Amino acid sequence: MRNKTFWVMLFILVLGTILRLIFIDKPDGLWNDEYVSWAIASIPLGKNFINAMFAQCHMPFYYLYLKFFIHFFGNSDMLLRLTSVLSGVLSIVGMYFVGKEFKNRQLGILCAAFTSLSSFLIYFSQEVRFYELLFFFATLSLLFTLKLGQKQNVSNFIGYIVSNLLIIFTHTIGFVFVLFNLIFVSLWLYKTEKYKKTIIIAWSSIFLLSSVGLPLILKIFTTHTYSQWWGHFTISKLGFLITDYFSPILTNIVSAPDNFFQVFNLGFIIFAILPSAIAIVGIIKALKTKEYKTLGLFCICLAFLSVMVIMALTGKLMFITKYSMEIYPILILITCFGWLEFEKKQKYPLIFLFCFLSLFYLLADPVSAPKVRRSEGHKIVADLIKNANLKQNDFILITYYTQDRFEKYFDFHDYNVISINKGNFTQYLGMDSQDALLNGKKVYKNILESFDNKYFDEKFKKEVLKKLKPNQKLAIVVLKDVALYSPMQMHAITDNEQEYNKTPFLFLVFSHLRNQIMKESLKNLQILRIEEKGSWSVITFGKKSL
Repeated sequence: MRNKTFWVMLFILVLGTILRLIFIDKPDGLWNDEYVSWAIASIPLGKNFINAMFAQCHMPFYYLYLKFFIHFFGNSDMLLRLTSVLSGVLSIVGMYFVGKEFKNRQLGILCAAFTSLSSFLIYFSQEVRFYELLFFFATLSLLFTLKLGQKQNVSNFIGYIVSNLLIIFTHTIGFVFVLFNLIFVSLWLYKTEKYKKTIIIAWSSIFLLSSVGLPLILKIFTTHTYSQWWGHFTISKLGFLITDYFSPILTNIVSAPDNFFQVFNLGFIIFAILPSAIAIVGIIKALKTKEYKTLGLFCICLAFLSVMVIMALTGKLMFITKYSMEIYPILILITCFGWLEFEKKQKYPLIFLFCFLSLFYLLADPVSAPKVRRSEGHKIVADLIKNANLKQNDFILITYYTQDRFEKYFDFHDYNVISINKGNFTQYLGMDSQDALLNGKKVYKNILESFDNKYFDEKFKKEVLKKLKPNQKLAIVVLKDVALYSPMQMHAITDNEQEYNKTPFLFLVFSHLRNQIMKESLKNLQILRIEEKGSWSVITFGKKSL
């Protein structure tokens, strides 16, 4: 039996590794969040590195993890992505032991297979971010939660404490998961009327050891950032969370439509709704067993998601599926456990259909998890600028990001570079930065609805147009995913209070800026070249011919 288990697990592990390695060489380069990961991890150890880590909205462990690999193996895009592949492959093994600990080897194999085929995990196994590593830590936390609940020895206790501390120091809201996990373990142990001392030690150890990160957590949750206006919560986000977790179609990776049925078609029904329904059936079957540990673990998921919804409604974070990564190992475990509770003639067709749909979509669909292009990749910008055939001292105007976001792929030293970005846009619109941050949509609506912004016009002429010599070019870099709206669309949005309130502030700002830049450039210059690729466009201007 053990020999058979070994060969089955080897097959699952090889398949999962292959699915995480195919198309890993993303030609578009790192996109912003990945770029931030690399930029911070590349800073030499010291005060600057510490300051950079603590300036982020996430906890610092991942940057140390990434720094280790960069130090010993280099910083190519491929290497950076392989660090997440490593976490992904280890997670497959970890989920086997979770299932085995929960019930038996059969459940362990099924949990490993689910993890191996999960499009959600495959996507983040190719992403230079902390989410796949976080899943691995959550898997370890689940494993040692189960072990500690059944056998209170030193090794299980240490494993439980360490794995939960790793979650806290990897994800900003990881402490919420750890809190609910502690409550569950405490009730589990208390219910058995033994090892009450273990409960006290567990709470004390995690609280004391994680207290060093408390100032950072407080800083993050009391700091207002423009990121809070990227989107808003709708009930559809919960639907997309389910399809992200249980189907090969990923919708809420960055943001999702407000209406769940907006993407409703035959393909969505077959590859998103059907596998998700199979998973939900498994969860319901598992909950019907009324096992204490099954119900308790599921309650952790519900409690964590409830906190996420409340935080999203209060503007503290966007409701994106990846932010709930801590509960995913539990959902996989409960789903697989539920499937195995069915009769043989029912469970095998369910499991086969789920695995078939997942694998078929992964291999056949051009936008499956390993094949998805990083349309906001910063290497695209470098390629577009090179294609613009600029000469020394020509001007480059970058919107939304600063130039250092592209310096891994492009050398700006020979050019005059201006950036109108998230940190300085208020200077170009005559806004007070603090007012814009706290209440910008209300205070500055009149600016955003206007197509005639004299303040911007004068500043743009002074800093760009008047400095441009007859033989020089101006290349304007626009991120289309942020600068979404034309002047007519901006007018329609600002004229509709409901639409205006739900439209992200930054989208309004950078659409307005793009429209103003284009208006003034077209008035004073002539277009020489327009090229678009992915989420980017570069418009090259020159002086008008006499």
